[in-house]
Amino acid sequence: MRWLVGWSSTAAGAVGPGATGAGGYGGPGTYAGPGEDGGRVGFDGETLQPVGSQLLWGDPDPLWAVGDWRPDEVRVVKADAQNRIAVLGTCGATDEQLRVGLFAARGGALRHLTAWPGSYTAIVQAGRRITVCGDLAGARPVFHTPWAGGTAYATAALPLADLIEANLDFGHLAALLAAPDVPAAVHDSTPYDGVRRIPPGHALILRAGAREIAGYEPVASLAVAAPPADPDSAVDAVRDALVEAVRARLSAPRHVPDIDPGPVPGMGPAERRAARGMPVPGIGADLSGGPASGTLALLAAGLPGRPGTLLGHGTGAGERLLAVTFNDLAVGGHEAEVERAGTLAANPRLHHVVVAGGEESLPYADLDGPLTDEPGPSLVTAARHRARLAAGSADHFTGYGARQVLDAHPARLADLLMDRKRRHLVRPVAALTKADGSVLVPARVYGAARRLARTPYRAGVEGLAERLLHRRFDDPAGAAGAVGASLAALVWGGPGPAARWLTGEALAEVSVRLQQMAHRAGVGPGQRPGDYRARAALARHAADLRVLEQAAEIRSQRLHAPFLDNQVVRACRALPETLRVQPGARAAILRTVLRSSGVADLPPGWGAPSLGSTTAAARAGLRMAADPLLALFDAPLLAEAGLVEARVVRKALRGAAAGEPLPLDGLADLVSLELWLRRLLSRRGTCWTGTPARARAVPAGIAPQRRAVSSGG
Repeated sequence: MRWLVGWSSTAAGAVGPGATGAGGYGGPGTYAGPGEDGGRVGFDGETLQPVGSQLLWGDPDPLWAVGDWRPDEVRVVKADAQNRIAVLGTCGATDEQLRVGLFAARGGALRHLTAWPGSYTAIVQAGRRITVCGDLAGARPVFHTPWAGGTAYATAALPLADLIEANLDFGHLAALLAAPDVPAAVHDSTPYDGVRRIPPGHALILRAGAREIAGYEPVASLAVAAPPADPDSAVDAVRDALVEAVRARLSAPRHVPDIDPGPVPGMGPAERRAARGMPVPGIGADLSGGPASGTLALLAAGLPGRPGTLLGHGTGAGERLLAVTFNDLAVGGHEAEVERAGTLAANPRLHHVVVAGGEESLPYADLDGPLTDEPGPSLVTAARHRARLAAGSADHFTGYGARQVLDAHPARLADLLMDRKRRHLVRPVAALTKADGSVLVPARVYGAARRLARTPYRAGVEGLAERLLHRRFDDPAGAAGAVGASLAALVWGGPGPAARWLTGEALAEVSVRLQQMAHRAGVGPGQRPGDYRARAALARHAADLRVLEQAAEIRSQRLHAPFLDNQVVRACRALPETLRVQPGARAAILRTVLRSSGVADLPPGWGAPSLGSTTAAARAGLRMAADPLLALFDAPLLAEAGLVEARVVRKALRGAAAGEPLPLDGLADLVSLELWLRRLLSRRGTCWTGTPARARAVPAGIAPQRRAVSSGG
């Protein structure tokens, strides 16, 4: 893991003996004042600072970079002693552009800090004012907590939880299971009580310890339709943003992983690298046969420069890009995609590697892994992805996020009705009718879209709270497949797939949270329902990708997801809704992007939907790992926290393994959260030095607090 962490005090040296903030610790002699290298002198005379950190600037408002950052990933540009900017990550801006951005941020132009190509976090210090910018997708979040009379902030929640010895927020964990796609349920909370998250598209502004959260991105109005956009110009903007995102990675200094320590009898260089967890030097990409990964691989291989492995390392083919294809042998259905990937890899600028995955790479096959910052469904598939990434390069392109930024969420059909563009519903509704085979589909879909277009946000949230309270989880329309999923998505928010297995008290807790949000003055997203649901789905996907990146991390490897870059997200949001709701829109857009970039020879069927189902892999994994999963829920921490009943979950696991039609995504949510809780409570270290008794998060283990429903609040 890599993160940055710092704090803003009320005044220089204001934190003295016995000072403490909300959620912090205190007592006589807790702090003796500022240290020489940034941080405060702790209880035992040690300097309070993160473990394994490098100081970017010191007191009174210090900032550290923690983890295995590369030298080119940490840049600090100073205008003078009181004004400076730090950029961590892959950023395509020059030092002069960073300096201009620093002066613009001093005047309040925060959006300027987020408009450079790449994926990064920008922090600006102007006197005692500190500005930390989050990204639009949510892949690079920012967290904060009151501490020692000021505010501590970080790009990871666990260091802040350690700092204040935070307990678990069981209401947040219940909301993750009951309504994961509804921002009103989780709001700005995290799994750690007292640690807060800023929403995507916002910045955290600290002035001498006081905090403010400001949005830097304009939001479409509910009252006025967006001006009509030219489809060709919008697609050209997507192409330019993607090309710049890829070029920013290719322009960065090449990274060579640790030198191979020597031969192993019976192993070649590639086998030694894989066994020791070392990626291949240079740049590579996923090549699944789908449109997203194929587009990035072809763009990276076709742009000027040296996208492949370094000369003198590996194969010595310095102009070739390593393309990795995962071939799932345990579950069929992906043969056509693998064949298309092989056709694309015939490009002489690509070096193709096929990774065969057997039963050992099924979901749930490996339940051991590192502790991640937050829980996420990808914890149960981390080993599956690690097998693919172990054959990848030091810098590896992935197509994650393309579906979320390019495809149309079903709720966008309601947006079209609000804008009086009914004729554009014909093709998507016809595709659903063809998939279902029922002549009643058009009327049902149109009725659901019209109902959503006429439902206020507050009424939608209150309706969800009522459904959770009375345990109504089944789709009232009674449809299945693509039509059922579309009808279920044509609401402001619906229950999560794991909600049916939660206890009544946990569901009531989430219901109370939703009702409290609905009754706040001026509540509302300020957006159309389709746009709102699409942004929420993107934020959830980006958060899970962040968990996957930590759980499947390969030493010295960087995963790059250009589709989640700020400029790419902006360009995709500018696509007309009438274009993105059409069937096959994502493949058509990416095909146009490649054609205008000089890549026209694509294999037949490129962009066709995959016939292989992730459901089949999940069910096979459940059958293989049935005994370990049942043992995991013999005495689960989730039951100790009052979120589930162990026997109910064990019955569901047995039924899913036997082939019963249960929501497998919900079981993945339950298993991943139980795994994360066990890893969190079994850790022995902490992120800080100089704290009393080495303070860490959740010091008392599972200790449920008084719930909102039981306290009447």
